[in-house]
Amino acid sequence: MSKKIKSFSTTAVPLDAENVDTDQIIPARFLKATSREGFGKNLFRDWRFQDGDEAKPKPGFVLNEPAFQGKVLVAGKNFGCGSSREHAAWALKDYGFDAVVSSFFADIFKNNALNNFLLPVQVSDGFLQKTMSAVQENPATKIAIDLENQTITVAGASEHFDINAYKKTCLLNGYDDLDYLLSIREDIEKFEKG
Repeated sequence: MSKKIKSFSTTAVPLDAENVDTDQIIPARFLKATSREGFGKNLFRDWRFQDGDEAKPKPGFVLNEPAFQGKVLVAGKNFGCGSSREHAAWALKDYGFDAVVSSFFADIFKNNALNNFLLPVQVSDGFLQKTMSAVQENPATKIAIDLENQTITVAGASEHFDINAYKKTCLLNGYDDLDYLLSIREDIEKFEKG
C-alpha cells in the first residue's frame, strides 16, 4: 500500500464541533497497543456508541450516518487539542481518513498527523464554514485536495493551504524521516567526504 499523497478527490465526513481534543478522538483506555493498526474501530468511541458499546450506535452522530463517507474529515476549529498522543492520528488514519480539514490544528497533533501520512489542511474560517455547509447539505459533495499545488477545492471554490516544505516532500514521495535520509544518502556521503 502506497503512503504517497499527491492529489485526490473524495466525499467527506462533516464533524461540526470545535475544540475536539485527542481524548475525544481516541479515549485513553484504548492506548494500550503499540502498533498503529486497530485504532480506527475506537475512533470517537464515546461519541459514536452509547455506553461505549459498539452494538449501540448513537443516532445522529456523523460517523454513524451512512450518507457521509469519504477520505476527508471536515472538522471545526482547534482540532486535535489536548494531550500529545500520536494515537489520535493513528485512529483517524486507520479508520480510513487521508486528510482532516480545519481552520486551526493543535501543533502537536499537526506534526503527529504529518508523521503518519494524514494531511492536515488548514483553511480560513470562512472557507471552512462553506466547506462544512456544502458537505452537510449534500453528502455527495467532492473535496479535491492537490498537495503539489497546495490547494483545496470544494463546490467550485478553492483556497491555498500551507505545509512545511520538508513534510510536503515526504508525503509526496511516501517517505518517513528515515526513508528521506536514505533518499539523499549519496548527497550525505559526498558532503562527508567534503
